Amino acid sequence: MSNPAHILVVEARFYDEIADELIAGARAELDGAGVSYEILAVPGAFEIPAAIRMAIESGRFDGYVALGCVIRGETSHYDYVCGESARGLMELVTRYGIAFGYGILTTENREQAVTRANRGQKNKGADAARACLAMIAHRCALVTGVT
Repeated sequence: MSNPAHILVVEARFYDEIADELIAGARAELDGAGVSYEILAVPGAFEIPAAIRMAIESGRFDGYVALGCVIRGETSHYDYVCGESARGLMELVTRYGIAFGYGILTTENREQAVTRANRGQKNKGADAARACLAMIAHRCALVTGVT
């Protein structure tokens, strides 16, 4: 790819404090890589696959990063949101061959989520951005034959 990549970061804003940390980690990684990006906020993790599907149709992006958090509660809602959002994203990845970074935290409690989102600890926002960039590089190598 001769031009810098253009990435769409879709962030679920259901838990603002956690979303802020995830997006800060992703931004730092993408800025450091010198790529351009846009951020699209959606209400929760369940909406992320639909937002990415809409963006794929636009043809404007070289890769996608999904950021969000689902914390287990007292009902089975957690299981549905986690499973269906992950399934929807995997379907997009395999159907369209998109470069993708998965940064949706699925935790038992808020403390675990904060630890995984925090830039000074697990920094899963940066991890997801790195995964997307790595997949873009793999795709470019496969297309050009240069590794």
